[in-house]
Amino acid sequence: MSRNAKINTLLLLLVAALAVIPLALGLGDHKEEPFAGADGEAETAITEIDPDYEPWFSPLYEPPSGEIESALFAVQAALGAGVLAYYFGLRRGRRQGEARARERERAGVQTPEGAREQAAGLRAPDGTHERGGDAGARDDAEVRSGADGGRG
Repeated sequence: MSRNAKINTLLLLLVAALAVIPLALGLGDHKEEPFAGADGEAETAITEIDPDYEPWFSPLYEPPSGEIESALFAVQAALGAGVLAYYFGLRRGRRQGEARARERERAGVQTPEGAREQAAGLRAPDGTHERGGDAGARDDAEVRSGADGGRG
């Protein structure tokens, strides 16, 4: 088993333990709703401290039932997970593409960028740059025969 596989297995077991241990130990059994959210817990604590407390704001939208609220939360979590998965997949794909390009360069296989440079006269067939120094410098003949027809 590789080092990464061992780490992944250990992390998976740790996550499973975090989910199972509270249930196995009966944490929250003394509560009416053992797994209520932090908002409900905070509201209970505040009303115990100050029974006359009035909230400063009210929710913009309050779902008609707890099931709808849970469904909206699940949709929000799924969208967030999708955005994160897209981002990490994109980064991994870019890294793999860059690694493949480096491997091709080392192996002498011409990359599409190298082919374009060679066709434009910026790279010799052996892979070296034909122009020494500033690759962006143009001589007088190139300036005269440029896109403006030599009028510039």
